[in-house]
Amino acid sequence: MLAVYPAMYAIIDAGNENMPEYRWKENRMNQVNYQKELEKVLNTLQEKGESSPDWRPPRLFLHSCCAPCSSYCLEYLCRYFWITVFYYNPNISFSEEYRKRVAEQKRLIAAYNAEKKGWQIDIVEGDYEPEKFYEMAKGYENCPEGGERCFRCFDLRLRKTAELALAGGCDYFATTLTISPLKNAAKINEIGQALSQEYGVAWLPSDFKKKNGYKRSIELSAEYELYRQNYCGCAFSRAEREVQIAEQREHSE
Repeated sequence: MLAVYPAMYAIIDAGNENMPEYRWKENRMNQVNYQKELEKVLNTLQEKGESSPDWRPPRLFLHSCCAPCSSYCLEYLCRYFWITVFYYNPNISFSEEYRKRVAEQKRLIAAYNAEKKGWQIDIVEGDYEPEKFYEMAKGYENCPEGGERCFRCFDLRLRKTAELALAGGCDYFATTLTISPLKNAAKINEIGQALSQEYGVAWLPSDFKKKNGYKRSIELSAEYELYRQNYCGCAFSRAEREVQIAEQREHSE
C-alpha cells in the first residue's frame, strides 16, 4: 500500500515536458517526521524477517547523489533491503567531476560487499546527461541554491529513479539526498511521494540526517577515505560555493 503524506507543495504544471513546478508552502500543522515513518517500515520488515527463516528482503532502488552521502544510508538500510544503487546525476559539472564521484561510489559499494555489511548491494550507473539538467534549469538560472531550480532537479533525478524502479520490479525507491543538512527532507519526500502515486512504486520516506546520520556519514567518509566534494554538483552551486570561499578568504586576511 502506498503511504500518503500531507501535501506541503502547490504543484503547478510548468509546461516543460511533464516537469511540475514545486512551490514550497509552509504547513507547520501537518509536518511529518520522515525518520519515524522510515522506522515504521523497517520495524515491520524486521518483524517479518524474525518470524520467517525463509524471508527475503524487498528490493530497494536507491538514488545516490554521491558516495559520502550514501555511506550511512547503505550501512543503515542494507540489513533490511536488497539494494540497487542508482547513480544518476546529470546536474554534476563537469564530466571529470562526474567520473570522479561515480568511481568513489563504486569503490564504496565494493568495500561494503566485501565486508558483508548486510544484503548484497548492486549498482546501476545512469547516463550522464547534463543537457537534460540545463534544459530543466532554463529560466531558473538565477534562483538561489535551495530554491525552485533545486526542486526541479530533485524531480528530474527521482522521476528517472521511479521509472526504472517500476521497470525493474522493485518494491521501493528512495534517495540519499535527505542526509544533507543543506537539503530540506520534507521537500524531497513530497516530490518522492508524488512520483510514487504517478508510477505506482512505493516511496521509502527518509530523513537520513537525523539520529546522527550525517555525523556517521562523515565518520564513514574518513574511514574509507572518500572524496568529499565542497559543492552540491551543478555549475550554479559550484559558482556560489566559489564566491563563499572567496569571501571567507577575504574576511580571514
